[in-house]
Amino acid sequence: MKVGLFLNTQFPEGTDVAARVPEMVTQVKAAREAGFSSLWFPHHWLTWPMQMLAITPVMAYVAAHAQGMTIGPNILILPPQNPMHVAEESATLDVLTGGNYVLGLGLGYREPEFDAFGIPLSERAPRFNEGIGLMKRLWTEDKVTHKGRFYSVTDAGLSVKPIRAGGPPLYIAGQADVSVRRAARIGDAWLIVNSSGLSKTEPLMKTYRAALAGYGRTDAVTDFPITVECYVGENNATAHEECRVPLQYKYDAYASWGLEGRRSVSEIPFTEFARDKFIIGDKVAVKEEIARYRELLGVNHFIMRCQWPGLPVERTLASIRRLGEIFG
Repeated sequence: MKVGLFLNTQFPEGTDVAARVPEMVTQVKAAREAGFSSLWFPHHWLTWPMQMLAITPVMAYVAAHAQGMTIGPNILILPPQNPMHVAEESATLDVLTGGNYVLGLGLGYREPEFDAFGIPLSERAPRFNEGIGLMKRLWTEDKVTHKGRFYSVTDAGLSVKPIRAGGPPLYIAGQADVSVRRAARIGDAWLIVNSSGLSKTEPLMKTYRAALAGYGRTDAVTDFPITVECYVGENNATAHEECRVPLQYKYDAYASWGLEGRRSVSEIPFTEFARDKFIIGDKVAVKEEIARYRELLGVNHFIMRCQWPGLPVERTLASIRRLGEIFG
C-alpha cells in the first residue's frame, strides 16, 4: 500500500504566495522522509480571488526536490488545451523526473476556463478522447500525421521523447459511469477523487472493475489510487475543528465555481459534510478509516491532501509525519 501527498498550491486572497513556496519544499522533504512515494498537484485557471500557482512550473520546480518520488497532476484539465502542447510538457517532465511522471487527466467543468480558451463545454469528451490518442502517438512515433476533428499534426514529431517507454502512465479521473468506463478502457488507472463521498465512489468502483474485466484489462491495471482530504491531529476530539475553516474555504470556493452537486459547507454541520468524504482524526481514527476505505474499495494508493488555503504549515507537517507512522 502506497501513500502520496497532494500539495496545496492554492492560497487565500492577500497571502504572500512567494513566502509560501519554501513551505511547499519543506512539505516535500517531510513527505519523502516519512516514506511517501508520490506528489500530486491541482490544476485550474482563473481562480480569483483565490490565488493559485500554475501547475507545470510548480511541478518542474518541485521535481528538483522529489528525489525519485512519482510526480503528477491531480488533475490536468485536458480539453481546453492543445494535446501537442501537453505531450511536449509531459515528455519534458518525464525527463526531469527520471521517468517518474504520471499524467493525471480530467474533463474539467468550469465554464470561465473553457470560455477563456474559446472551447465549448459540450466538446469536452470528444476533445479528451482525440487528445489522448494523439499524445500517445506523439510519445511513441518519430513523426506523426493526424487529421482529426479538433487537432492536426502533419509529418512532425516531438522535440524530446519521454524516458518511460510508451510515455507517462495515464491516470484518468471521473465521477460518472461513462467517465469511469473510459478510464478502464484507455487509462492505466482510475484516479478517484472522493469529494462526493463513499456512497458515490463505491458503486463507481464496481463499475470500473466490471469495465476492466469487460475490456480484458484486469491484469493490466495494478494501481488503485484515491485522493482524500486528510488531517491527522494529535487529539481526535479536536481534529475536525483544527482543519474546519481552511476546508470550508476550499469547498465554498468550489461551490461558487459551480461544481455539480456541490453545496456550501456552511449549510450543514462540518462533521456531517466531512463524513465519508474526508479522513480526519487522530492516528488511531485515521488508521481505522484507511482500513475501511481499503476494504470497501480495494484501493492501494492513498493520495492525501493535508493542507488547504489558510491551514498553518506546522499542522500540515505534523499530519504528514503522523501519516508516515501510520503507513510505515
